[in-house]
Amino acid sequence: MRSVLERASNVALDLLFPPQCAICRAGGSVLCELCIAMLPLAEMPRCDRCWDDLRSGSRCSHCLATPHAFESVRAPFSHGDAARDLVHLLKYEGLTSLARPMGSLMASLRATLPAAYPIDIVVPVPLHRGRQRARGYNQAALLARQIANEAGLPFEARAARRVRATKPLAKSMDRRERASIVAGAFRADPGRVEGRAVLLVDDVVTTGATLDACSRALLDAGALSVRAVTFTRA
Repeated sequence: MRSVLERASNVALDLLFPPQCAICRAGGSVLCELCIAMLPLAEMPRCDRCWDDLRSGSRCSHCLATPHAFESVRAPFSHGDAARDLVHLLKYEGLTSLARPMGSLMASLRATLPAAYPIDIVVPVPLHRGRQRARGYNQAALLARQIANEAGLPFEARAARRVRATKPLAKSMDRRERASIVAGAFRADPGRVEGRAVLLVDDVVTTGATLDACSRALLDAGALSVRAVTFTRA
């Protein structure tokens, strides 16, 4: 009954306030097909583990020297131009309706679907409760729910939690500083993840420090494996 009421409410809102594309402001949808086609793709070659740019080979020097806890991360787009704007609008401007088309674009990656490798549950990178209370939502959870719905997989919003508030990771921070900030910041629920392959979802990956710390918590709780997907790769 609730879903029927929600759909009816959404239809009524669309009639009163027709959606506009968040990028070009054209009417009809919150993200139009033309703007989707102009998003900056994450071009190859890329590290098969952290998805960073590569000049040659299949794995970057950092992953060769210090492997991440996750098996791989994939993102359909580079963190620039309109793709960066979409992440900002979803994350900081409250435009939560973007989660549906953004999550669909992430789910369309062959590497995120169950056919590509075994996945049992979809888990969002959690926000600390104070930050989520202030923002009103967790953008990673909105994306993860959309991916789970399209892939027909269980969505486990409470599989992981952030047990320590951390300061935002700035562009000026190097890998070591980022890793030290988020180390030990996550815990996972063994009852939800033990013996299960996890698809971990976030909006953007830069050095992979946050995904790595969250993946370690999931593995420590008994997860079989962790692969990650984000909307953009910085």
